[in-house]
Amino acid sequence: MKIRQRGIFTVGALLAAGSLVLSACGGAQPGQSGEATGSNGNGEASAWALTGGTHEIIWRDSFEKWNTENSDQSISVDWFANDAYKEKIRTAIGSDNAPTLVFGWGGATLRDYVEAGKVVDITDDVKDSVDKLIPSIADGGIVDGKYYALPNVGTQPVHMYYNKQLFEEQGLEIPQTWDDLLNCVEKFKEAGIIPISLAGASKWTSMMWLEYLFDRIGGSEVFDRITNGEKDAWSDPAAIEALGKAQELVKAGAFGDAYGSVVADANADVALVHTGKAAMMLHGSWAYGTFLTDAPDFVKDGNLAFGAFPSIEGGKGDPSAVAGNQSNFWSVSAASSEQAQTAAKGYLNNLFDDEYVKAMVDGGDIPPTVGAEKFIKGSEQEDYLTFGYDMVLNSSNFQLSWDQELPSDTSQTLLDNIQLLFDLSITPEQFADAMNATIK
Repeated sequence: MKIRQRGIFTVGALLAAGSLVLSACGGAQPGQSGEATGSNGNGEASAWALTGGTHEIIWRDSFEKWNTENSDQSISVDWFANDAYKEKIRTAIGSDNAPTLVFGWGGATLRDYVEAGKVVDITDDVKDSVDKLIPSIADGGIVDGKYYALPNVGTQPVHMYYNKQLFEEQGLEIPQTWDDLLNCVEKFKEAGIIPISLAGASKWTSMMWLEYLFDRIGGSEVFDRITNGEKDAWSDPAAIEALGKAQELVKAGAFGDAYGSVVADANADVALVHTGKAAMMLHGSWAYGTFLTDAPDFVKDGNLAFGAFPSIEGGKGDPSAVAGNQSNFWSVSAASSEQAQTAAKGYLNNLFDDEYVKAMVDGGDIPPTVGAEKFIKGSEQEDYLTFGYDMVLNSSNFQLSWDQELPSDTSQTLLDNIQLLFDLSITPEQFADAMNATIK
């Protein structure tokens, strides 16, 4: 699922490309997986981690520091490209040959691991780290009231991006409400500018609109009822209204005429904004790094603005609520030896020291820890990191991306029907019927 790939690369992944070669020296080389060791018989702790950008650099440095200071509890690490890892960990988990530290994305996969007894309860072992985390981010590692995973990178909220220059040229203010947004759509359309950039061919980009519309209109309870498996939960009046508002945007021409052929993986949606062809975009924090890489002068000259998703008059949702990816996570394999588990738990409980948090900030990550303002202030991307950090820190709820929250088979049905909804091929009621059929 696309969310998994986009979740691992952020600003730092792009800024650090030049220094990655140096940081990759030593240990297994990026992408090598032939000699990866899982829960082997020697009792030593192991980890499988993903290659790429600042995250790899941070993890390498962190493991090296742990191994130097705890030689009797060292952790061996093997490195994988994203897709290779997903394939290998699926087999390893099933055969009880997973590494001690299991890299994951939370959501339905974590719940499956817990239900199958593949990862252990670490609640009593990571209290020091949990105390340092923003609660809504730490919650991503909870299943049935217990911690089975701990965040290991920055947090990745979804929010609005704006071409400030286009707004100034049209005499428009950044929209704060849904009505403001619709007014901007009308004005930009009249000016021959695509109001909102949307990579409709990628499906998950359209999903982000629904995540916020459901929440702003009905509150977090609407999707909670869906994840709880309540019968006909997708037919909630707030859900139907949200689906209708999404189609309202399409019918108003908000996304232009060719949005169905725009692909997010090629960053075509981001390009529409920084080239002045589109005025707005709803996207994750990872898109900021794309702006920095593809249009550094556009950002440097102050033409990029960002903000929270607009509020909706009469909606029950809290305007501070956020959608996106809370983080990526480490879990501890139940198949590992007691000795290996002890080492892994010790590593996790000492993860978020000042050095680790500062490294995330320096790489452009929005840190998942409380008190990170001291590291953000004066950093190269202070304005953006302050916005993103405050947004998450002050959020009343952090909704994990739907295609991570839901089981994989349900997620595919969801994405397929989202495309049909945005193509105006089905009605909100037909969408709800199709999704209600997935509730077991």
